[in-house]
Amino acid sequence: MNRIENTDITVETVRAILAGTFPGDLGIEPLELSADRSQGRLLVDRRHLHPGGYVHGGVWVALADTVAAWGTLRNLAPGYNFTTVELKLNVFAAGRVGDELVASARPHHVGGHTQVWSVEVVREGREVALFTLTQFVLAPQGG
Repeated sequence: MNRIENTDITVETVRAILAGTFPGDLGIEPLELSADRSQGRLLVDRRHLHPGGYVHGGVWVALADTVAAWGTLRNLAPGYNFTTVELKLNVFAAGRVGDELVASARPHHVGGHTQVWSVEVVREGREVALFTLTQFVLAPQGG
């Protein structure tokens, strides 16, 4: 499968499909989307915290995985899908209520069977987390 840019996947279509989903309920918002970069943000509020008062590890993962997913979708042929099969996250600074976390994803490998992405998360211009993941490309069912 040659690299394809699915231009049907846009910031607007992502916004439309987020309603009622886990990332949508968390408040993750798309900002930018192309074949070579996707970007989104999360405004931290109380629901994102662990009992100690800082952003929960699962929220960091959800933000980064979601933003990379948008880029993955943009690089899939129509009818194809994907699932995350491996991920790693390093958080360098705690997140608190009121923080704006901006995640930017870029591809390192876009193939017919897998895609590999990295995501940098910044707060006030400073990198606060780094995430890498591998997506497994799923062919259309049936047919």
